[in-house]
Amino acid sequence: MKRAGSLYLWVLIGIAAGALLGVVSPVSAVALKPLGDSFLALIKLLIAPLIFCTVVEGVGGAGGATRLGRVAGRTLVYFEVVSTLALVIGLVVGNLFKPGAALNHPGLILDTAAVDGFTHRAADLTLVGYLQHLIPTTFVDAFTGQGDLLQVLLVAILIGLALSQSGPAAEPFRAVLRSTSHVLFSAIRLVMFLAPLGAGAAMAFTIGKYGAGALRDLLQFVLLFYATCAMFVVVVLGLIASWVGFSIFRYLRYMRAELLTLLGTSSSETVLAPLMQKLEQLGCGKRTVALVVPAGYSFNLDGTNIYMTLATLFVAQALGIELTLTEQLAIIGIAMLTSKGAAGVSGSGFVTLAATLIAVPKIPVAGLALIFGIDRFMSEARALTNFIGNGVAAIVISRWEGDLDLARLQSELTSETENSR
Repeated sequence: MKRAGSLYLWVLIGIAAGALLGVVSPVSAVALKPLGDSFLALIKLLIAPLIFCTVVEGVGGAGGATRLGRVAGRTLVYFEVVSTLALVIGLVVGNLFKPGAALNHPGLILDTAAVDGFTHRAADLTLVGYLQHLIPTTFVDAFTGQGDLLQVLLVAILIGLALSQSGPAAEPFRAVLRSTSHVLFSAIRLVMFLAPLGAGAAMAFTIGKYGAGALRDLLQFVLLFYATCAMFVVVVLGLIASWVGFSIFRYLRYMRAELLTLLGTSSSETVLAPLMQKLEQLGCGKRTVALVVPAGYSFNLDGTNIYMTLATLFVAQALGIELTLTEQLAIIGIAMLTSKGAAGVSGSGFVTLAATLIAVPKIPVAGLALIFGIDRFMSEARALTNFIGNGVAAIVISRWEGDLDLARLQSELTSETENSR
């Protein structure tokens, strides 16, 4: 764990330096955007083939289609229950604290052009449009298209099922998969050495471009969202973790390097591979991790779900629009569908929010202009919560499957806590 502790320290230094530069020299900070983008591009370059190899290997192992169906069923049940709970919590918090009530002034909508691009993208998140994008045109297109991990996951599951039925003749292919996975994980570890630079540059750009002014008038809403996400992690995920048999606080400490990288980049993809490796180190079965984590990046987005219902109420309140209980429950139903189209990249939460508002005629989509300027600050909380939720989900499903070494999990978390003192 020495390397993880060192990375944690350097990422922390990078984020602090980036934030300081953003305050002291905003122009120079904004100019660092290509550096942060390059780090994200390197990660994305490796993610699709890595997911393909790990999922094919997992599905193609012993059990084949029977095990896949069982794990998939249990995973989807867990995802839907927890995701729905996140949506309800966002709705309850929005009704209790009414963050948009103080901004009840239609004149706040000034520049709808800023959100036009997001609303056009959101139109593709209808059920028909989503199914069209799910199936790639060609095998290669799944890796070179829009970067949707679900396309890669679909192709990997098909190949994995074929592999499970191929018998000994497929052993050379299995060996290639194992070797390729090993090389790709090594490449990810090399790229992660650049995490301090990538996270620092991304943080510098955020502070330099938007500054404190973006937060000044809407700070209450930002703080409320962060507090809600923190409450969800500590209470909801904490209770789930306790039921499984581990402490959520020790788990967060164990993942501190990845959490700091997320804080700087706001992109869950930057820590997908390290998350899978650490879950295996904690005693989760490799095949379960290979299925649950990639699926969770599209189906288990707790932070995004909280954001969608809370932000929808915020916009409605700011525009003086009263929503009935029936209309609010309808928003939950709509958000359950639109949230499934979110990818693990920065800005996807805003697109899914736009998709939700498109389906709610009573709230004008132009109201998104209210929070466009602060969305980048909120994307960190979304990414952090999504990441934590997916890690806990993998542990839960592993325990459900009898694929978790609980003694190893507790030992790893305990020893990490003691070593960090």
